[in-house]
Amino acid sequence: MFEKLAEIEKKYIEVSESLERPEVYSNPDAYARAARELKELKPVVEGYRRWRDISERCDEARQLLSDPELGEMAREELEDARRGLDEAAEELKILLLPKDPNDERNVIIEIRGGVGGEESALFASDLFRMYSMYAEARRWRTQIAYINETELGGIKEISFIVEGAGAYSRLKFESGVHRVQRVPVTESSGRIQTSAVTVAVLPELEEVEFEINPADLQIDTFRSTGAGGQKVNKTESAIRITHIPTGTVVECQDERSQYKNKDRAMKILASRLADAERKKRDAAVAAERKSQVGSGDRSERIRTYNFPQGRVTDHRINLTLYKIDQIMNGALDELIDALITADQAEKLKGAEE
Repeated sequence: MFEKLAEIEKKYIEVSESLERPEVYSNPDAYARAARELKELKPVVEGYRRWRDISERCDEARQLLSDPELGEMAREELEDARRGLDEAAEELKILLLPKDPNDERNVIIEIRGGVGGEESALFASDLFRMYSMYAEARRWRTQIAYINETELGGIKEISFIVEGAGAYSRLKFESGVHRVQRVPVTESSGRIQTSAVTVAVLPELEEVEFEINPADLQIDTFRSTGAGGQKVNKTESAIRITHIPTGTVVECQDERSQYKNKDRAMKILASRLADAERKKRDAAVAAERKSQVGSGDRSERIRTYNFPQGRVTDHRINLTLYKIDQIMNGALDELIDALITADQAEKLKGAEE
């Protein structure tokens, strides 16, 4: 491992020095590539240098153990340095884990009401609000691509994009079935009802990143509609794209420009088709091993929101938090950090086997 780290440090120094060369800093594309590579290498190099500094402290403390005056202090220093060395080594193992190439991408989130009728649609609206508030807290931008609302303010289906550095790395574990247990506003008898909503999280791809044959597409235009079918504009700017071979349908009606709606719909279609291909590959490669945080399959129940008890339980890592109000207001970091830690632990386990 440490030979590899030394090579990474050497590469980091080379890339850092290249930023000062005229052929790099005078070329915006080359400079951006080098700066991006430097940013990716920096945490690993800093971790390696930290480990090396602590290792040197260990060596210095060992040399003083036999000193009659400094021996006791050296023993304390050595114990402290050894603990730090172990922690730094574990941190380096995590830093060296293969990175998800999509982690820095923007995210497409699709929420659909499931079992539970109007209550399910209302909870879908609550989840959209939750993710929107989380995005706002992290200074990410949220844009609705398509929404189908109900008369009572619920959401049958919504597709929206979250734009921001590291958005996919933080939100990718949200894919799956989210179950809610509460007394619906539509329930007059006060009985607790269980409903479900599906969430899909996809890394946003450019159309050119996933080849789509134009002959496989059926593109229709129509007028955007609001809740209950109300017309919201008089021009046919909304776009519906059907990928004929797979039957995948994408609608986009948020923008007033037909061109912008088509461009966004094509990105969502490319992301959906690429995700379907990825799932096929993952199923073939990882049939015998299932990640601790789940496969992200939309049919998998991942989390329960129990309002009467004020708790949220993530079933993949058996974590229960009695903070439902904060979580529904976008305080998701504690849940997401725990999922990331579990994912890293599972990957480390796999790397050691």
